[in-house]
Amino acid sequence: MSASSQPDRLDAGGPVRRRVVFSGGAAGGAAAGVATADPVPGSALASSARGATAIMSVSAKNAGQAPARVRFDRWTKWSDFRSGESDGVLPLPGPRLGVVIREAAGTTSYTDPYLNTTTEYEYAIWTSPLRRLDFGATQLTAHWNADTPKGTFLKVELLATMEDGHLDTWVMGIWAFDDSELNRTSVNGQSSVCGKIDTDTWSAGTGHSMSAYQLRLTLLRRPGAAITPRVWQIGATASTVPSRTTVPASTPGPATGITLAVKPYAQYLHDGQYTEYGGGGEAWCSPTSIEMVVEFWGKGPTAEQLAWVDPRYADPAVDHAARYSYDYGYQGTGNWPFTCAYAASYGLDAMVVRLNSMTELEVLIAAGFPVVTSQSFTLAENGRYASAGHLWCVIGFTDTGDVIVNDPAAQTDAGVYTVYPRRTFENVWLRTNFTKADGTPGYSSGGVAYLIKPHDRGLPEVVDRRNPSWPTEHWG
Repeated sequence: MSASSQPDRLDAGGPVRRRVVFSGGAAGGAAAGVATADPVPGSALASSARGATAIMSVSAKNAGQAPARVRFDRWTKWSDFRSGESDGVLPLPGPRLGVVIREAAGTTSYTDPYLNTTTEYEYAIWTSPLRRLDFGATQLTAHWNADTPKGTFLKVELLATMEDGHLDTWVMGIWAFDDSELNRTSVNGQSSVCGKIDTDTWSAGTGHSMSAYQLRLTLLRRPGAAITPRVWQIGATASTVPSRTTVPASTPGPATGITLAVKPYAQYLHDGQYTEYGGGGEAWCSPTSIEMVVEFWGKGPTAEQLAWVDPRYADPAVDHAARYSYDYGYQGTGNWPFTCAYAASYGLDAMVVRLNSMTELEVLIAAGFPVVTSQSFTLAENGRYASAGHLWCVIGFTDTGDVIVNDPAAQTDAGVYTVYPRRTFENVWLRTNFTKADGTPGYSSGGVAYLIKPHDRGLPEVVDRRNPSWPTEHWG
């Protein structure tokens, strides 16, 4: 998968970057690249795709394909961390305490490619147990929840056992919350015939797959320092999703008629603000969406933490989320695990998941969990603008099963609430590829989402235990 194929990595261009509103049919009178008024729930924009089911029907091209497979794993309890291999790492007893540096396993230097500094660190390493897969995975996205005091950071690596038994090692990210001494970054340029890293996602090369994996966590701090990074959750979603341009239509399920009270935030209120963090608000769909969920759970930055934001700016927490999820390597705010790590800085559990169906999305909404989803689409599909990658927060379903979202692609907070036709939403979110208006290939996430929750808030049972999309244990 090339860089251009990863959703949330590219914009549609012009003043409507990262914007999506579905109408499901023709252009609807809006010119490409021209932002129009925010949609009104119940309007023609919100309902016109209901007549487009013929376009969205399952095509013969998709018939007979092998089903998608997914496995979510994480390590978060004391017994989880005890089951791994530690070199200088101490697993702390008790819920959600995680692992810290007990003693240095060695020292190393790290050269920050953006600050142009080289600093000595001592480190300790924790390696997860081997996770054997009963399918050949072609993608993996990791996530981690951590506290990294100033002067500390962590590195996460994937140890991939390939189909022929050989082992490949990939860096999934260099993370620190504070960006004054070290710039958090994905690691560019990792590629071989067997696979590659595209910002935050490992993808297998053509004809290759992963049969098992481990995650290796390196905790680093200044030599002799008393402080330590602490990681209380680390995990990954391994999957294989066949190429598909459509998915079968679903029927409304358990979340019908439910709307969660998620505070709306509009990214376009932040146009031109702090453009050094990925271009400003017009590109901040990911941090804007995640901030909605963080505050839904009663968390968020303090007045002291927000003191760096210009006091003239509305909704300064969005600027804060953009800065502290920014990936200096990708030069944007769309890095999935980085965005989740930002949410986790408030004590929440935050995970990158891949959902299999609208049913799974509804089960989570019905249980009280807002979900941030990732999707891509054309102008012809939405009637107003195109996006090569956009995130929004799903907050409920109408009485007829259409999808209610807080879409950050709005000029005002009041314009964020939007209703999308179920069939159109389902297709553009769960498919993997489509054809753009200019005939070039476009790529969708295949069901990728952010799942954020308080640690002590139990998740519902997974819908398909053969394909667990979120943690299978009820608590924690």
